[in-house]
Amino acid sequence: MTTRIGTIFGQEFRQVRRNLWVVLATGILGLFALALALFGAGQGAALKADVLTITSASLATLSVYLIPLIALLMSYDSLAGEIERGTLALTFATPARRWEVFLGKFLAQATAVGLAIVLAFGVAGLTAGLSLGTGVEGIAAWLRLMATAAALGAVFVGVGLMLSALTGRTARAAAATVGTWLLLVVLYDVALLGALMASGESTFATHVFPWLVIANPADAFRLYNLTLIETAPIAGIDGLARTLPFPPVAALAGHGLWLATCLTLGVIRTRRIVP
Repeated sequence: MTTRIGTIFGQEFRQVRRNLWVVLATGILGLFALALALFGAGQGAALKADVLTITSASLATLSVYLIPLIALLMSYDSLAGEIERGTLALTFATPARRWEVFLGKFLAQATAVGLAIVLAFGVAGLTAGLSLGTGVEGIAAWLRLMATAAALGAVFVGVGLMLSALTGRTARAAAATVGTWLLLVVLYDVALLGALMASGESTFATHVFPWLVIANPADAFRLYNLTLIETAPIAGIDGLARTLPFPPVAALAGHGLWLATCLTLGVIRTRRIVP
């Protein structure tokens, strides 16, 4: 079993590398991280915080938009595209079971996204820390950001693969991917804030709203990182969510649930695909 998954993993990872996804994602994330570090140097002096601490807060907000988009674009065509090209039938003809094919693809793409994040944020953080200075708090915030960003990428790789398996066609998978990104990353917060303003001081604001915040993996990622940075200048839904009635680490519990759900649905659908 391990050998079969490893073979699928290697095949998929080589394909991702040939498509330059890792290089492209690393370049985009690295440039944004360095730009925010330079901007954070001025903010840090005013807030009496080191550059990595401030940059971690800014990058936690920006990563919510970039990392899910990169992960979805990398994964949405993985199964749907192979169905249309006829190559998935060849893969299914090998001794590898269908759930092993799905898991191997997921591991390869999640590794690719995680590698891009580690390289981009690692180089940017090292450059900013050595040139602008940092401290223990800044290093801890940066490492925490890298780890949770990789987890966020893995969740959205799972979402993309699930959509690819469920739709079975590239065009439909692309439409579902764009719609999912808009729903979870953009529209969800708008709807949540609208509901909060409409409800006022009610049970919704005190008991329902906090759970809805962490139910979204993008919000949970941002909230976890920002609540652990006391000097982070935050507002909007993040500022309201700082009063959550549970520890910050609970915000990440939903990541595991999202990942398990996406992988389960993806595997079930992959078993029913007729290539």
